[in-house]
Order: sequence, then structure tokens, then C-alpha cells
Amino acid sequence: MPTDDLITTRLTTGLLRGALDVERTAHGLLPHRLPAWARAQNTDGQLAMAESQPSGVRLAFRTRATAVELDVLPTKRVYVGAPPRPDGVYELLVDGRPVHRATATGGNILTVDMTAGTFEHRPGPAATLRFTGLADGVKDVEIWLPHNETTELVALRADAPVEPAPDPGRRVWLHHGSSISHGSDAAGPTSTWPALAASLTGVELVNLGLGGGALLDPFVARTLRDAPADLISVKIGINLVNADLMRLRAFTPAVHGFLDTVREGHPTTPLLVVSPVLCPIHEDTPGPSVPDLSALGEGRIRFVAAGHPAERAAGKLTLGVIRDELARIVAPRAAEDPHLHYLDGRGLYGEADAAELPLPDGLHPDAATHRRMGERFAALAFGPDGAFADVREAPASG
Repeated sequence: MPTDDLITTRLTTGLLRGALDVERTAHGLLPHRLPAWARAQNTDGQLAMAESQPSGVRLAFRTRATAVELDVLPTKRVYVGAPPRPDGVYELLVDGRPVHRATATGGNILTVDMTAGTFEHRPGPAATLRFTGLADGVKDVEIWLPHNETTELVALRADAPVEPAPDPGRRVWLHHGSSISHGSDAAGPTSTWPALAASLTGVELVNLGLGGGALLDPFVARTLRDAPADLISVKIGINLVNADLMRLRAFTPAVHGFLDTVREGHPTTPLLVVSPVLCPIHEDTPGPSVPDLSALGEGRIRFVAAGHPAERAAGKLTLGVIRDELARIVAPRAAEDPHLHYLDGRGLYGEADAAELPLPDGLHPDAATHRRMGERFAALAFGPDGAFADVREAPASG
């Protein structure tokens, strides 16, 4: 229940960062990471779920308050045959420093049957998060929403007036990738590798990492084209193998078309193409990725490759094939486009890393690996020789 002596602040889009669209629901505000027109062109339930999970989305406001309450309606995932997933984490930062972490009980339940490919939704109650003991005085507060849990914002209360935080004036980094970029198995919303890299380099993150959804969809390319950005990166590969979506013949023109579309809106913005990180099950074996039924029988989630290496001859994609082709695609384009760059994803997570920090489920990095990838991306992309090294502070361009 809310505390009676707190001031209620109307939730508006001006209090949100990192969302490309906001839907007003019967309960409050639902942040989206794809605009409504793009969502209307999507028919995939997995992508619909992923884009509504607010990875990188945060409330940002200035206040003297020492106590803040946030009512939320989360949607929690339950996977048939697997152990319960941990609740999503909300992280409160004051002037950029982490101060509190909280989770929300209750909420809607989304039951996913991976073997049948079905989704079942059951409604549930909202929850109240309380953050107390904040230092007195004017400060900038951010509440990062769970990267892996759809969250409707119902009400915001504080013991002092709240106003939108001023524009920080930082460069805007727009990133698109798979569930790894989305933050699967990260410790919290500020600990996904893109969030860590953004924190280390002082840029403003807009994360279009979409679990299972980095599939070269034209509506995603147009979203990147239209979104304000000073820096853009696209991480391409693993989901195309996961889904066994296309063959090499379709992949090459699809990548060219994707990059062409982004360039329509950002002709000179630094654009970094990142190939897949190491994933041993798919380095030389095509997809699709399927749940390991023996692991499910033991209450664990693990993935295996259902393809066969010999199928590469018929044009099936593996991560090795994709890396070679991405490098071949980017090289001549970069000769004409000095702002286009390529990064081999194995520089973020390679063979030595896999030996030390293996992927727990065969596909996704753990929290320690997210930290390592974030630190490495910061050094490789923003370092002296990186794609983003020479970009000066400037207003975000459309």
C-alpha cells in the first residue's frame, strides 16, 4: 500500500530514457523498445515479449526526496519444465552511483513452453517498491527497470517534488543485438554488457538488444534509421543460426539492405558491425538451436545444435560462416564509407574465455562474462583505435 504523506508525480514520457515508444495502458505506462508501427509489422511472439522487456530503460528525475515509491505491474516468465526464474531487479542510482536494488512480487505470469512454442498469459496484481534513506539535497535519481521483465509503471511517489532530470548532454549510443545484448543472465539492468560499456565510457545507451530477435528484420533497420544517435552498433549472427532463418544466399543481401537502411538516416554516424561472440555449439554446426530434453528432465535449461556440419555445403549458416561473410561485406563498403567499422565478436568473448567462463546453457553468458564483455567493448570500440574513438560530443542527430 502507498505511504499517505508522499507526493504523487504523474508518470510521463519525459521521465523515461532508453525507450523508443511508450504505451498508455489501463494500469499506467508500458515502455517499448520498438515503435508502434514496427510492432504492428511483427508476427513473432518471442520478439513481442523481448521488445517490451525494458533493457536499458530507466526513470530519470531530479529531486530532494529521501524516500521514493514506485508502483509497478511486472510480467514474469515461467518456463515449463524448468526451475523458477529469479525476479527482475530494479536498481536505483543517485548521481550515477548505485544505491538500492529491489524486486517486485506478484504481477502477471507468462508461461512459455519451449518444446511446443506456446505462450500463456495470466494476470496478477501490481506491487510497490520502496526506496528510503536517500541523501538529502538536490540529486539526479535513476531507477533502471528490469532488463528481462516486462514492466508497466503504475505510480510514482516521493516525499519531495520530482521533475525530469536535465539532458545530460552525452553522446547517444544506439545498439542492436540478440539476447546477449539484451542482457540474458546478467546480474541486473546496469550489469548487462552494453549498460556496463556505456557506464565506463560516459555515453547515453539506447539498447535494442532483442532476445531472439536480431534477425535482420526491415522494421528494425528502419527503427535504427529513424532513432536519434551519435554512435550505432549492430551485432549480427547468433539469432540467424538459432532460428535457422535463412541461407547464405539470403544473408548477404539482407545485411547489405539492413546497413543501407540505417545509412539512410545516419549517413555519417559511426556505425560498427559486430560479428558473433564465440558459441561452441554453433561455430561449425548450423541451427536451429533446440532445448536439450535431457537437461529439461533434470530441471535445467540447456541448448544444443540440431543441424549438421555437412549442411554448410547447402548454404546453412554457422557462426564461422557469418563472421567470414560479415568481414567480406564490410571491407569494400568501408573503403567507400570511412565511418563504417567491423569488430570480430571473439574479441569480446573467445576461445580462452570459453575455457575459463563457459556459457552455462550453451548460448548465454553469465554475469561475470557480461562484465568482461562490457569492459572489452569499452576498450575496443571507445579506445584510441576504436570505431567510436574520434567522435566528439555533439547533439544527437536523426
